[in-house]
Amino acid sequence: MKSLPKWGKPALFAFLGVLLVAGLVFATRLASTWNKPLGPSLSLPTQAPTLPPTFPPPTATLQVVSPVNSPAQGTTTPAPSPTPTIKPTPTREPLCGGPPTMVILGVGTDSRANDYTYGLADVIRVARIDFVTPKVTVLSLSRDIWVEIPWIKDYRSNSFKIDHAKLNQAYFYDTPGMNWSSETSSGSELLARTLDLNFGLRADHYGVVNMLTFVKIVDAVGGIDIYLENDVDGRPIDDKTEDMGYFNAGQQHLNGSQALRLSRIRKKYNDITRGDNQTLVLCALKEKITSTAVIPKIPQIISAFQGAVQTDLSLAQLSQLACLAPQLKPENLIFTGLPEELLQPSRAFDPYLNNRTFIFDADFEAIGELTAQFMQGTWPTEPDEPSCP
Repeated sequence: MKSLPKWGKPALFAFLGVLLVAGLVFATRLASTWNKPLGPSLSLPTQAPTLPPTFPPPTATLQVVSPVNSPAQGTTTPAPSPTPTIKPTPTREPLCGGPPTMVILGVGTDSRANDYTYGLADVIRVARIDFVTPKVTVLSLSRDIWVEIPWIKDYRSNSFKIDHAKLNQAYFYDTPGMNWSSETSSGSELLARTLDLNFGLRADHYGVVNMLTFVKIVDAVGGIDIYLENDVDGRPIDDKTEDMGYFNAGQQHLNGSQALRLSRIRKKYNDITRGDNQTLVLCALKEKITSTAVIPKIPQIISAFQGAVQTDLSLAQLSQLACLAPQLKPENLIFTGLPEELLQPSRAFDPYLNNRTFIFDADFEAIGELTAQFMQGTWPTEPDEPSCP
């Protein structure tokens, strides 16, 4: 083997040095990008710390000691029993490098445009991800719940002020095209603050998808497979109703457009039935994305998401969620909704629409108790709506 010329070793070392420096620069840039939120982060009001309960000092307990026979009587005092050793329960570490829990606000808007200038939050889900168990619980919230909306500026030079509206309008009023909030910077943030104010649902992050993006995602994975127990009729009921088609009971393979139409059918049913259909679609999409058959289609999926989804999650956090998904047992993926008896159909005057509109009048006290349990991970233990098989 020939040895390197005299100038060869310095050149080789210089070349290796350049590679090392370039690698360090690339790694630094990748690390900064990897952990950087993909969109503006949520900025929710700071909560006052919850202090532990205080208890009065323990009172002295009078101990009754049995008389001990004296040695003169020929008896001995028994030796005290040894104190049992209690071993501490080992603490389980979160999987996939994630935090113990993460709460994500998921929004599906009714916008058909390629951007997010306008749009109502027609799909509202709050997902609590437990990285220790692991477990994911998804709470569906009706768009028609009449709620208090904070921080809305007076509209059209004080002609009227909006302080209550449907839940889905909380997102709409601070989209870039509206920009009505005096305190928040996006529709996602105003919706997150509304959920926090009315229900105590405090999201850490958000993700928003519009109709076109949803269609692209489903098509990118090759469609989804679902089973319908009953026919679902989305044909128009009048000349103002969009035709969503008719879906027969039984096994169905749906492309993106069909999955979107099934998810939107409501006119002949109600918003709760539509939520059930959306759960079926989400379950089928989750099943497809986590299957080995999708691996060759990953570039298409990435292309479908790129620039088309609004989120403040980082690439690192998205990788944590992707890592956790295959490790979920079916019984630990729970989809649920608010009990129907807590949502009473009613009507209210909407100053923006300038008419009375259909709403759900909510029992906020009862819902608050449930959502507090949801945030703690103690409700629901079993789904109230169809969960993924």
